[in-house]
Amino acid sequence: MPKTLIIGIALLFLCAGIPAVSAIGGDQGWYRVHCNIDGADVYFDGTYVGSTYNGILDVPVYTTGTPYSAVRVERSGYQTYTGKLPGEPAKGDIADVYVTLQPVETVGSIYVTSNPAGAAIYLNGNYRGVAPLTIKDLAPGTYTLEADRSGYQSDRTTITVRAGKQSDFQFTLTPIPQYGSVSITSNPSGAFVYMDGVYKGRTPLTLSSVSAKAHNIELDLAGYYDWRTTVSVAAGVTRYVNAQMAPIPSETTGRIDVVSSPAGADVYLDGVHQGKTTSPGPFTVSNVRVGTHTVKIGMAGYQDYTTTVDVRGATTSYVSAALQPAPVSATGSIAVTSSPTGAEIYIDNAYKGITPLTVDGVAAGTHTVMVALAGYSDWSTSVQVGAGSTASASASLSAAPTPTAKAGMAPFAVVGALAALGLLGARRKQN
Repeated sequence: MPKTLIIGIALLFLCAGIPAVSAIGGDQGWYRVHCNIDGADVYFDGTYVGSTYNGILDVPVYTTGTPYSAVRVERSGYQTYTGKLPGEPAKGDIADVYVTLQPVETVGSIYVTSNPAGAAIYLNGNYRGVAPLTIKDLAPGTYTLEADRSGYQSDRTTITVRAGKQSDFQFTLTPIPQYGSVSITSNPSGAFVYMDGVYKGRTPLTLSSVSAKAHNIELDLAGYYDWRTTVSVAAGVTRYVNAQMAPIPSETTGRIDVVSSPAGADVYLDGVHQGKTTSPGPFTVSNVRVGTHTVKIGMAGYQDYTTTVDVRGATTSYVSAALQPAPVSATGSIAVTSSPTGAEIYIDNAYKGITPLTVDGVAAGTHTVMVALAGYSDWSTSVQVGAGSTASASASLSAAPTPTAKAGMAPFAVVGALAALGLLGARRKQN
């Protein structure tokens, strides 16, 4: 085999290690990458070309090769830099590329406002200042915020802080109401008392801690027409109400006997509470006006039973309700922990918060739980959630592996190739 052929084959092997985007075949120039961080990995068009040393990296290119267009510089603990390369250097020239890597931020902040302004702000129980307020240099995680202002009800919330981010929250404080009292009597006594549509008891009745404003009072007694009025309550003052109930003529009324299984259910006639079913025997609603009425029977843990009843004068109508158990909740919870704590939680790829955390209202069934923390490999598992129960997911996070150097064009390979070309030329002259 001729020596020139052998040398040519050797050159082909040398050139095989050079990236396709910088194919040999012409004059050579250099990109000089200047970086403030040593050991930063440099990529041209996604191809690794070396690491910075003493603040620089020289990357040889060929003027006849395919030009590079983009540069990326990476270093653990710093934000990745991407940018465009300057024009391809001419033969023997150096094109400078300047890169400054910024450290990755490891803390965040909270900006708190209040309505009205001036509320005292507490972070995890510690006083931090008066709203509006910025709380800086907080490690990522979940914190408790509390706002307190004289004359207003205190308010509390939880807030999540992320590295390099500002979390905003506004407290809308509720004024502390002023209270008075209302004393209610009726003739005859024993009437059902409703304030603003809410049952309060039977006459004679004194209601304390009534907010200082106008309230609607309604009295209901079997065999008597309903009685209504409006009373204005002032702070620290007792208002007196006396209702003279007007009887309903008996020929215009009937009665309804109500039974339920189980007994002890609440009975409502046209939305007005009448009492509870008893055992044995029926609960009787007397002096019901002639006509069509709605009867509702309700009991905790059971579905409401509702029906219509036609009442006739001087007659008894009957309602019998077999109450059905209410359906069991179709959701459960997942308690997620991690070592170390402060990791982000994703359930079925939806962000839920920071560990440790119990996520409620999760539909019964199988769900994917993923835990992620910077500097650690992602962790995931499948969790079976039962209705009304709490499943657990405990992540033991492993440190992410250190990236290995990527193959690129070594300067020594280029020098060797050039030397071989020179040797070939010398042998041709000798021949």
